Amino acid sequence: MMKRIFSFLLIFSVFFIPFRFSASAEELYGKVYCRNTKQAGKIALTFDDGPHPRYTQEILKILEEYHVTATFFIIGVNAVNYPSDLQKIVDCGCELGNHTDTHCRIRNLTEEEVRLEIKQCEDTVYQLCGVRPCVFRPPEGLMNEYLKAIAKDMGYNVVLWSIDTKDWALTPPKEILKIVKSQIRGGDIVLMHDYVSGGNTTCNALRLIIPELLRCGYEFVTVSELIQGDHE
Repeated sequence: MMKRIFSFLLIFSVFFIPFRFSASAEELYGKVYCRNTKQAGKIALTFDDGPHPRYTQEILKILEEYHVTATFFIIGVNAVNYPSDLQKIVDCGCELGNHTDTHCRIRNLTEEEVRLEIKQCEDTVYQLCGVRPCVFRPPEGLMNEYLKAIAKDMGYNVVLWSIDTKDWALTPPKEILKIVKSQIRGGDIVLMHDYVSGGNTTCNALRLIIPELLRCGYEFVTVSELIQGDHE
């Protein structure tokens, strides 16, 4: 009896287990992009939670001054409230990303609710400026395989970051510069915000970060440009 059980387990392991693990997590769920080292000379600045009626415009003015582009991960309800600021992002040649409709805790939602949050933001952006985002960042960067599968099915590349500037904590601009300088590598995705409750240190930090990285020879690109082609 034991011999027959052993034989069954051996046959099962040979013929079934390899197929169970043959597909990688990336093939099943898509990839989450934090950086792309194959783009060694390029950096992607990203801004979450906008648009904002004051700070988005200030950020765009700085970007235009240095002739660089970035990606803005948009909250749908903010886009409805400030449509002209959303359009200015597009007019400046920057990329729009999807950051859900209401910035909810997305991991607590059902699949139907997750899809609705993403779809409503996408539809809002399209209705207001004729652009459909193709990159998605979950609120607070909270991600799991379940959410990756949904995002992939909806046609999105999921994008997190490799450098957190901590501007969300109203970190002083010079401290933000230190964070970036100590961590920066080619292909990095930098997390910043154009809206933070209680104030903004991002704009002044940008005036330090951009010229410093330009002096180091980096080129600023959108997230989609950074992750295109053969990814890490």
